This record gives sequence, structure tokens and C-alpha cells, in this order.
Amino acid sequence: MNDFVFSMMLLGALSSGGSLPFWAVSNQGGIMPERNGGLALVQAYKPFDESKTLQWQAGLSLAANYDGDFHPMVDQLYGGLRWKVLRLDVGMMYRDREFLASDPALGSLSVTEGHIIESNNARTMPGYKLVLEPWSVPFTRDHLKISGVWGDYKTIDPRYMSGAMVHRLRGYITYDTGKHFFVQLGLDHYALWGGVSPSGSSMEINLDNYFRICTGRSASASGSLSDRMNVLGDHGGAEQLRLGWKDSKFDLTFQWEKPYSDKSGMRFNNFPDGVYTLHLDLKDKDRWISGALLEFHYTMWQSGTVHEKETDADGKQINWHINKNQNFFGLDNYFNNGAYRSGWTHFNRMIGGPLFYTRLSSSGQVSIANNRYKAIHFGVTGKLFKKAPYKLMLTGSQNFGTYSSPYIAPSSSGSGWNWWEPNTIDKGLNQFSAAFSGFVPLSLSRRCSLDVVYGLYADAGEVLPRAFAGVLGLRFNFK
Repeated sequence: MNDFVFSMMLLGALSSGGSLPFWAVSNQGGIMPERNGGLALVQAYKPFDESKTLQWQAGLSLAANYDGDFHPMVDQLYGGLRWKVLRLDVGMMYRDREFLASDPALGSLSVTEGHIIESNNARTMPGYKLVLEPWSVPFTRDHLKISGVWGDYKTIDPRYMSGAMVHRLRGYITYDTGKHFFVQLGLDHYALWGGVSPSGSSMEINLDNYFRICTGRSASASGSLSDRMNVLGDHGGAEQLRLGWKDSKFDLTFQWEKPYSDKSGMRFNNFPDGVYTLHLDLKDKDRWISGALLEFHYTMWQSGTVHEKETDADGKQINWHINKNQNFFGLDNYFNNGAYRSGWTHFNRMIGGPLFYTRLSSSGQVSIANNRYKAIHFGVTGKLFKKAPYKLMLTGSQNFGTYSSPYIAPSSSGSGWNWWEPNTIDKGLNQFSAAFSGFVPLSLSRRCSLDVVYGLYADAGEVLPRAFAGVLGLRFNFK
């Protein structure tokens, strides 16, 4: 097999509104310019050689965008080793993508790329990850498999807690009948810790604090009052259920992925929040339509409207399902945090699903501005004339901001945001974003090709600027 790939790409982007629309910049690794301009990208990588027992990989990609100013950056820089189902990756790498388009170069059909916690919406971070690829549990005849990821990273962007560390943990258990049906349960967790605030306060990066982060324990006596009362650092994540049907001609997958930011969310008190995905993937990738995805997003509840306590005046545990009007552990405020005020972002972009819009304050402080929203998303992919891969993305959403800073405040005639109270008036801002993108491959020789890369993008609504944009470029590939 060929063990080396090299590519160069030059893109130009022009928008009617100056700012590029949502899908022109979202899930692009954080390297696209935000406004009219261009992008240059050079990539070289060697993938794993599946024919060997001990395998290695390495990659480098350098990018530079221009939007009136020139912004060079290291996009990826990594190396990795694999032995059977064990893998170690070190450096800056793109995150895993699920629900792929007809060609992997087009990315995912999903808003979250299958992972609400960690899409490719933001720039990469340096770090390492230990990976257990799907491993068959002994004596289960390959029906039961486990897999997971353990990793640590360092933020390198200007942020409120500069130099903050990121701990990542993912674990999955899968039952596969071996014929058609499988079911998978997963936990995806992150923790922000360490770093120095503008006031000079800091959390020391040492083994004791790292152990407390990994085990979800509170801070020692030297920690802040908040970290001593709760767990150390900023923790969040998602719980996942995936059901699949595999056939000789197609794969059909349903996934529900539910975010959480505290124990109430982990205990499912934030139901029905989550991303509900249905994906049909045809094995024949040369069809005009080879895949389709329908996705529903709902993050409105967040365990309730009050965050105070989890026991009543007599010290008894509150049953949320019975005492809906006495919910004292809500306001989960997904991906925001009081101490880590930049939230779950990197270089001003949401690390997870991009519909969690960010904002910059007058002082330049980034935070998640929109974590209460409803959305319907549709994606379709295939090949035009059995030759040119494309994908179409249509996304409609209602955006409500956050509980503490709503885009439109609820009416005073209502008693809150409670979804079971019909008199509550909770208004959001409508937004629609669309994209049609792809490339036309032109063969130059057995190992060289030239792709004409294109994209048409549009935004219309009340949150993002109204804009229509076109992207056009060339990509040279050597394999």
C-alpha cells in the first residue's frame, strides 16, 4: 500500500455580507477565515499500515488564512503507534468524525459530527491520547466489545484561565448480534483544570490535582471554596445510546446523545435534552444519493429553572419526577462555568457542536452565548454523475440564549421557563443556514490528481448576519 499522502489547497471566499455564513466556517478545524478572504493549506501524512502488527503514523498540516490580516497556524502535527487494539497518539490531531459524507474529505453530515462534546469546530490542542479500539470481551463470541479513550491536552489560546489543561475520557460498550443489529452505550467526559486567571489566582498543575480531576473529587484545603464544595475544575460530558442495523447494501443508525454538566444531568434529570440522529448510509458511494441524515436538537430544559439544592428542608432527597415545581438542581448552563469563564471553547470557537454559538464581550472575553436551542437539521450526500462528491446541509433553529442571559426575556405573566406550564412565554430567535459543497476530481496521473473545490453557503435569520457566500479553490493531491 502507498504509505505517504501530500496535498496543497488554495481557497478564496467571498460573502455578500462580509462575514462568511455559518456552514462556511463551522466544523472546518477552526482554520477558515471568519470574513471575506482566503485559505492556504499544506498537508503531508503517513497513515497506519494495516498489513503490519506494529504500525506507526505521522502527519503535519500548516494553514494560513487571510481576512484583512494574515494568520498562519499549525493545523495538525502528530505521531502515533498501534499494536493490535492499542494505540497511542501524540500531538495535535483532528477529532474523530462519524456519519461521514460520500467522501471523507467532505467531513460529516451531522452538526455535531457524532460527538456533541468534541467536533472539529475549533482548533486542535497539543496532547496525547491512549486508545483502546473495539476489543472483544473473552467468552462472548465477539458479541460484546469495549473501547475507550484516555487523554490529556493543553489549551494554547488566549483565554480567561490561561494555560488550562483538558482531561478527556471516553468509554463505550457494544453488543453486536453478529448479523444485523447492534446497540452501544457510551460516556464522553471532559474536565478543564489548572491555569491562571487575570487576577493572578491559579490552580496548580500537579499530580495531586490531576488525581482529583481523574476521580471527580473536590479540591484540597488549598483550593478555592467552590472547588472544595464541588468537584475540582470544570466537568462536563455526554451520555450516548446508539442503535444500528447493518445490511449488505446499507447501514441504518439511530443515536441519542445527551449532554450533562453536573450530577443532575448524569442522572437524566435533564431529559429530554439531547441530539437525536437518524442516519442512512448506502454502501454504493457512486450513487447520486448515497447517504442521508436527519437530526433533531433540543437543549431547553437543562434539569430545570432553579439551581440551589438537592434535598428538602427535612434533608430528604427531592424526587424530581414527582416534585416538578420544586426542582432545586437545574440551570445546568451547558459548557459555561463560573471559574473557567471561557467555557468549552478554544480560539473563540465552541469545541463541541457549533450550534452552541459563542460571543465575545466588550473586554474580549469569550463564552457560550446560546446553550438553549431547538434545531432540525437535514444532510444528504452522494456523487454528481457518479464522479463528483457533494453534500447538502440544511439547518433550521430557534435560539434562546442562556437561562441567565436569554436573547428574549420570558413574559412577566409567566412563572418561568417550565415546559409543562402552558402560560409560560419563552421566545427564541429563528435562524436558517444552508450549504452545498463538494469537489470535482481531475486525474493528472496514476498518483497525482487535481480537485476543483467549491461551496455555496447562505444564512438568513435573527441571530447571524444575513449573507450568501461562495468558496472556490484548487487542491493538488499526491498519493
